[in-house]
Amino acid sequence: MKLYSFFNSSTSFRVRIALALKGLPYEYAAVNLRAGEQGAEEYRALSPAAIVPTLVDGEVKLTQSLAIIDYLDATYPAPRLVPQDPLERARVLEIAQTIACEIHPINNIRVLKYLSGPLKVSEADKSAWYAHWVEEGLGAVEQLLAARPRSSYCVGEAPTLADCCLVPQVANAQRMGCDLSRFERVMAVVEHCMAQPAFIAAAPSNQPDYVG
Repeated sequence: MKLYSFFNSSTSFRVRIALALKGLPYEYAAVNLRAGEQGAEEYRALSPAAIVPTLVDGEVKLTQSLAIIDYLDATYPAPRLVPQDPLERARVLEIAQTIACEIHPINNIRVLKYLSGPLKVSEADKSAWYAHWVEEGLGAVEQLLAARPRSSYCVGEAPTLADCCLVPQVANAQRMGCDLSRFERVMAVVEHCMAQPAFIAAAPSNQPDYVG
């Protein structure tokens, strides 16, 4: 198994967490987003959208982190990251998609580069844009967590796809200087997760292409 990844990519971080939780070994192939390596013709043959991560498992080639994790859950089901119980499954997907569909797409590196490049948005306004959507999205996640009994993870007492999405999103928000102090439930989950071996192993600073 081979994972094309960038240490600071939150979507790559999601998949690295899933692989670590499942104990699946893989070859790490670095794709430097800052240097534009994702646009190379050779990489586009694997990822037509020129994004990371890309997973290669034998003859299987997949992009999009949620699709990759769904494949891993179906192919290597222990431990399951999306519960089979219909309601618990929906709870996990509700949180995961709030992050993956409502925060990440409008705050990722391609969008930020377009804002500061062709649209000539100032650095201050770009930061305000980023912080606004983090506030909106994590505010929603905080309410979802607060509506249920407190637990160590987003849903229940075992890590799920929701945690695979939440931890990288918070890591990115912290790197961008966002004030997350009001998201008490969110930060409690993240703190617990980041004390666990799989999350530590998947962290950006523990990747072979890490640059401080």
